[in-house]
Amino acid sequence: MASSNTENSGRASSWSLKGTTALVTGGTRGIGRAVVEELAEFGATVYTCSRNEAELNACLKEWQQKGFLISGSVCDVSSPSQRERFIQQVASTFNGKLNILVNNVGTTVRKPTVE
Repeated sequence: MASSNTENSGRASSWSLKGTTALVTGGTRGIGRAVVEELAEFGATVYTCSRNEAELNACLKEWQQKGFLISGSVCDVSSPSQRERFIQQVASTFNGKLNILVNNVGTTVRKPTVE
């Protein structure tokens, strides 16, 4: 997907993700947020999720102001029913076309080694 060298977020870019779709789970904080923004900066249309509706809405508003093509919904991916609904939302948003998946969601459960 090469394109001419153009200025992209203050840095020269020799490639573009324009026309691609991306799903990034847990995209409102930390590494997930950085990935969402990077993909959007390169032109991808991105869908993300968060368990926290207020946090998701704040991020979506900020990204819209930056001109990014990012949408999202509230989802706890540890819940099978929420996961199913989420996948249906993503499939509907992208008309069944997904180019990039970044499974960023993770949880640490600390237990003694013997458990």
